[in-house]
Amino acid sequence: MTETQPIRLLIADDHLILRYGLVAFIDQQPDMRVVGEASNGQEVVDLFRQHKPDVTLMDLRMPGTSGVEAIVAIRKIDPSARVIVLTIHKGDEAAYQALQAGARGYLLKDTPASEIVAAIREVAAGGTYLAAGLSGAAVKGYLGRAQPSRGGLSPRERQVLQLIAEGKKTREIARLLGVSVKTAESHRGHIMAKLEIRDTAGLVRYAIRSGVSEL
Repeated sequence: MTETQPIRLLIADDHLILRYGLVAFIDQQPDMRVVGEASNGQEVVDLFRQHKPDVTLMDLRMPGTSGVEAIVAIRKIDPSARVIVLTIHKGDEAAYQALQAGARGYLLKDTPASEIVAAIREVAAGGTYLAAGLSGAAVKGYLGRAQPSRGGLSPRERQVLQLIAEGKKTREIARLLGVSVKTAESHRGHIMAKLEIRDTAGLVRYAIRSGVSEL
């Protein structure tokens, strides 16, 4: 995928109105294009095999093949497949199962549309995007199967960590990165969960020790 090519997406959800809304919003993004829609687990696997999308955005609970089973099947077709789960299930167990199966993102259906497209861009670029509030156990489910780099942080998370180490506040980080304040707060929460660090001072120390920041 080059800079001039849009992110190709496969959308899977058995709720027709929600799926249509997602497709309509995503197709408005200049750097994204929906290449397929699925209404059940088996269909999303079949369409993935047909279209080989850059990112698959899918519900976790659909008729027939479950979301977790669909993720496993998709990853068998392409081990580098990038899947984002969009679900109503807030429980850490559901998130843990999805991440263990190979999902690269986990979002709740009440997530603002602007944050959903931010997550798509992050995952398409090779990063991860997890809903704020997931427990450390769920995050470790991802780290346990991923190849961690500097604590398992994605490129965007390392960027946020560097800005934190430079003394930037959340609103300033959001402005500099061109994202919402909520998205910046979400990144900060993911970083703290992954690194098991509970305060800003600890983040700064980690950034300096790991070479993320040269302060």
